Amino acid sequence: MTTRTAATFPPPVMEARRWLDGVTHPANRPLLNVSQAAPVDPPPAPMLQAMAEIVLNEPEAHLYGPVLGLPELRAEVAAQFSTAYQGDIASDQVAITSGCNQAFAATIAAICGEGDAVILPTPYYFNHAMWLDQMGVETIPLPAGPGLIPSADDAAALITDRTRAIALVTPNNPGGVEYPAATLTAFRDLCRARGIKLIVDETYRDFDSRTGAPHQLFQDAAWDDTLIQLYSFSKAYRLTGHRVGAVTASIALVAEIEKFLDTVAICPNQLGQRAALWGMQNLETWLAGERREILDRRAAISDHFPTLAAKGWELMGVGAYFAYVRHPFDLASDQLAQRLVQDASVLCLPGTMFRPATDPSGQAELRIAFANIDRAGIADLFDRLAAFQP
Repeated sequence: MTTRTAATFPPPVMEARRWLDGVTHPANRPLLNVSQAAPVDPPPAPMLQAMAEIVLNEPEAHLYGPVLGLPELRAEVAAQFSTAYQGDIASDQVAITSGCNQAFAATIAAICGEGDAVILPTPYYFNHAMWLDQMGVETIPLPAGPGLIPSADDAAALITDRTRAIALVTPNNPGGVEYPAATLTAFRDLCRARGIKLIVDETYRDFDSRTGAPHQLFQDAAWDDTLIQLYSFSKAYRLTGHRVGAVTASIALVAEIEKFLDTVAICPNQLGQRAALWGMQNLETWLAGERREILDRRAAISDHFPTLAAKGWELMGVGAYFAYVRHPFDLASDQLAQRLVQDASVLCLPGTMFRPATDPSGQAELRIAFANIDRAGIADLFDRLAAFQP
């Protein structure tokens, strides 16, 4: 018998970290860790002070809270997202979760049964595939098209009577690309016509390079018959360890999600929720500065990539925290990634971690997460990759 956990693969980030065991790096070539898309710095000092005051002065922050999250945070998400997307979102259409991974897990538990299927564009976010495996839900790969943008027309041919949803990530993980508004509208129209859900994971929405609303999905008065949006506070406010995310969906679906959340975590992290609320109300200017820094790093990827292009590398996608690249070597990317740790002091993830085992494309691809290296670090990274010889 195959257990739920045995049905899927080991956690990729943890597997990659084990490649560091026993490896030392020269003093003039420190490790460049571009494997994980999460800030390693703590929250900004004003937020830390606010969190300290919450710990000391708000006794309820140490108790169980509402399963669906703090009412004040749900209301703030609804209000700010309504403004940002020029739509109409009510607080009871928002559920707060223990991170965005749990938001996805709760959503799938609420809409899928064993033997159902969900379409994921490839390359995909591996934790989405892992959870589908563990739920007994089949992952249907949808190869992304030019520029790593998936096509709703291609997806239409994959829908069967077992399909329950299409899950998109924009800005994309691992590809970095920002899906055009027209692409999202086409997927919404397809899902609505076929009676399935459209899940849009916008974990990296705060670092989208576009101004204004990145799509018009919430401007549809009937958005909640099809759309489910996922979000994470971790990247925006450096709250990765506090695990705070959100689902925006219909009231009926939120009620189903509540059943899952109550049996898994009872309530989201109380301190993290209060910190997220404080951040939304007080850190708009600071977050704008964080966005500018990430956009500068994105620009640095493009500025310095000719160094790699001259060696036969290809930039397939860039944006948010990611650059997705094709390498020129006759060496599978999982082997290449381990060689780069030893020979270049670079830790990145191979494309094999973002595609099904049956898809050979990943053997020529790598994901670079630049959340924790600045413009100078990106230049150093590309110099090391350009100098590498297998």
